[in-house]
This record gives sequence, C-alpha cells and structure tokens, in this order.
Amino acid sequence: MLQSIYIQNYALIDTLDISFTPGFSVITGETGAGKSIILGAIGLLLGQRADIKAIKKGANKCIVEARFNISAYQMEPFFTQRDLEYDPDECIIRRELYASGKSRAFINDTPASLAQMKELGEKLIDVHSQHQNLLLNSEGFQLNVLDILAQDDQELSAYKHIYTEYKNICKQLTDFITQAEQSRKDEDYIRFQLEQLDDANLQEGEQTGLEQEAETLSHAEEIKAGLYKVDQIMSSEDASLLSATKECMQTLHNIAKVYTRAQEWISRLDSCYIELKDLSHEIAGAQEEVEFNPTRLDYVNERLNLIYSLQQKHHVQTIEELMAVQTDYHEKLNAITSFDDRIAELTTQKEMLYDKVIKQAAILTKLRSQSGKNIENQMQSLLVPLGMPNVRFVVELNPRKEPDSKGMDSVSFLFSANKNGTLQNVASVASGGEIARVMLSLKAMIAGAVKLPTIIFDEIDTGVSGSIAEKMALIMQEMGKQNRQVISITHLPQIAARGITHYKVYKEDTETGTNSHIRRLTDEERVKEIANMLSGATLTEAALNNAKALIRG
Repeated sequence: MLQSIYIQNYALIDTLDISFTPGFSVITGETGAGKSIILGAIGLLLGQRADIKAIKKGANKCIVEARFNISAYQMEPFFTQRDLEYDPDECIIRRELYASGKSRAFINDTPASLAQMKELGEKLIDVHSQHQNLLLNSEGFQLNVLDILAQDDQELSAYKHIYTEYKNICKQLTDFITQAEQSRKDEDYIRFQLEQLDDANLQEGEQTGLEQEAETLSHAEEIKAGLYKVDQIMSSEDASLLSATKECMQTLHNIAKVYTRAQEWISRLDSCYIELKDLSHEIAGAQEEVEFNPTRLDYVNERLNLIYSLQQKHHVQTIEELMAVQTDYHEKLNAITSFDDRIAELTTQKEMLYDKVIKQAAILTKLRSQSGKNIENQMQSLLVPLGMPNVRFVVELNPRKEPDSKGMDSVSFLFSANKNGTLQNVASVASGGEIARVMLSLKAMIAGAVKLPTIIFDEIDTGVSGSIAEKMALIMQEMGKQNRQVISITHLPQIAARGITHYKVYKEDTETGTNSHIRRLTDEERVKEIANMLSGATLTEAALNNAKALIRG
C-alpha cells in the first residue's frame, strides 16, 4: 500500500513530502486548496499524459515519486517478467517531467516505459474521481464489473484467445475470397499472355545465338569473299604464304652449317609453317560452311522480332526475364485453380472456431449470470442502509447477435429507487447522490474481489449528507480493514470523522507566490477541522462538541 508521496515543482506545489498510513484515511481542505493538484500528480504515476504546463513556473522539471509496501500482494512475477528489481517492502515509482517536454519514468530506479508504469500503477492504486460516475452509463464498464466479481479471468482469457484465432481466420478468408475474385477477373488475361509465351517456346540463351546467326547470315557474301582472299594468299600455287615459308626454311637449311643462328630460325619457322598449314585448312573449310541463306535469315529475323516484341510488352530486357514472367503466370493460374480448395479449408476452420467461440462464450454467460445474481443481492444489502429502502437493482444480460471480443453478452445495470418505479438504466434514472452510493457499493464489492492495495475516492460523497454520508464512511472504513488502504477526499464532516488518519490540504501565500501543502492533523487539530466543516468560518463550542461526538461515533 501507499507509504509516501514526494512532489516537487508541480503546479502550486513547491515541495511536498507526506507519509500515509494503512486503513481508512481522509483528506479535507477548502475548494481550490490543491486536492485536485495532488490527484493530478498521482495521475502521472499512473502513466497519464504529461503536460509541461503543470511544471511550477520558473522550474526546469517536476518530480513525482511514490513508495509502496507490496509485501502482501504477490507481485514478484510482474517484476521478474520485466527484468525489474523487486523489493516487496519498498517499491518506488518515479516520474520526471522536463520543461522541454521530455518525460521519464522509473520503477525502483530502473528506467521503465510509460506502459509498464501504467500497468504497475493500475495494480497499486485505483483513483475514483467524480467523472468516473459517468462510467455507469458504459456497457463496457458494467461488463467489466460483472467479470471482476465473477472472477472469470481464466475463462475470459481462454475466450479471448479463441476469439482472436476466429477473427484472424475470418480475415484470412475474407482476404482470400477478395484475392480469388480479383484473380478470376484476371484469369482470361493471364491465360492469353501465357499462351503467347508458351507458343513462343523460348529457350535459355536462344536470343544471343540468334543475334549472332543473324549477323553472320546478313554478311554471308562479304564473309565468304574475305575467307577466299585469305585462302588464296595462304595457299596459292604462285605466291602463297605456305610456299614462301617453306622456301625460307630451305634457304636457312643451306646456311645452317656455316651460320649457327639459322638453326633457331628454322625451328621457329617450322612451327609457323605447321600452324599456317592447319589454319589454311580451317579457312578453306569455312568457305564451304558460309553461304547466303535468305530463308534461314528470314526465320532468324522473325524469331528475334517475336522475342523483342515480347520483351517490350512485358517490360523486360532478356529472354531469361521473359521465361521468369512465363513461370509467374503459370503459378498464378495454378493458384487460381487451388483457390476453391483453400477457401473451403478456411471456411471449415472458421466454422470450427466459431463453434468453440460460442461454447466458451456460453461458459462466460453462465458465470456472469451467477455473478449478476450475487451483485443484485449484495447491492440490495448495501444500498438499503444507504437510505434507499425500496431500491431495486437488476443485472440484465441479453445475448448478442454475434460474438465480440468479450463474449456473447450485452449487459445493463437497471435501477429504481422507488417502490413502484420502472426499472431503467442506472445512469439514466439515478440522481447524483444515488449514483454516488451505487458506485461506492460497486467499488466495495470489487475491492472484496480484487487485491488492490490502495483506493482513493475523490468526493464520492457528492450529493449526499447527514446519516447517509456517515453510512458511506462506514463502508469505506470497512474496506480499509481488509489489508487495504482507503483514502477519501471529502467535504463532509460525517466522512472526515471516520478516518483513522486525517490530512489537510491548504494554500499558503509567500513573497514568491502561492504554494499548496498537505499535512497530517493532530487529534486536536482534527477536532477543529471537523468543527469548521460543521459550522463554517466561525468556530463555536457547539461545533467542537459535535465534532468530538462524530469522531467518537
């Protein structure tokens, strides 16, 4: 539970450091003294949005820090799962807000995300402010109350898991049907394109070979004439390279005996002669191979024109890329033919998961129905002593047409404070004071079901007074006995008198400005504070006696 709060440079607060005690405590003070400022600072520890305007004028940053004893609440798994230091006797949460707009969060002096701070804060403190009374009009809030008191965490978690699977399959099926419909629209186009590519009978590397062959066929006569000329030069009987080379070799042989260097040249010319002779045979043979074939040239050009046309059409550069397009079209057609099988498979999965969703939802409905009956009985017993002898409170469960993320149940809290009054939604017919009593009763029941260390009520007593306020105080006092800390911010002396510990918020004007403070009252100060709440500014003996009587109970 909350042990202390330290606030620095927040709104009207210069420095505030206050300790809190277990059980039921009250905070009083004049309107505008700073009670809402303290709640705003606590809100920062609950991960709420930070506003740099809240930083005290002239300061660079503000700090809000709270210390908790969590030894009775088995919260170690939260810390170990997030790699945070766990100290059951002193859990420290700190938020720092800088004038630059930067915000930092710490849990036990370890930097933490706001999401982690919010998650931990919600396990440590529940702040019930006046605007939360509006939640009574929210079906989500009503269903959440029902689930908390039904203690159906495991069943609800199992339902959400199945429901998530079901929704994922629904999305897959919808997407697949859309894809199938679009693909079927494209099927004729894909088949036409694929037929063109299949008819082309493309071969890997074909384009390069055809382009080379086209070059050769287009210049056949020029090539043949060149080869003939080279052949004549190399092998003509009159003056060929071969005969000239052979003559040179013979001449060198004649002088080799008298000129030793000639032997080396003979050897080199011999190698040249063998190479030239071999080359002459190849060139002579090539002349026979090269011929002008207009029919073949027409075929090659037509084939290349087809390839170029397909490449331009499909925006690719190579025949390999064309073949990849062809493969892609084949795969798309195969996918189209398999759509029906996949749709049937997903439909079967959807139906199976839907059945599971409905079965798990039925388990939730049963638990909620039982919880609803218990709520009706408990609300009757809590509200009658709070000045509503003819109250009727009914939890109405109705089935939804289709399941949602929380089940198949639509819930309404119906209420009538009068004996023959028509039951209607509680937020529609209850007065402000009646709503306050209903919310307090619900919170009391929730507190009994959830181990929440600290509950802060911000003027839960709005719209009530006298003996009803005293009975509301007794409920909060009882809540504070169950290993829990309850803090009530109040303007009513009947509630203030029931607090085990009494704190006062007040403003103080200084040379540098106005500051808000909070301090724990002594027994004597407490009597005077409650007397002032009873009689106003003028402190009378009767008011003091009344205050003492209220405190004694």
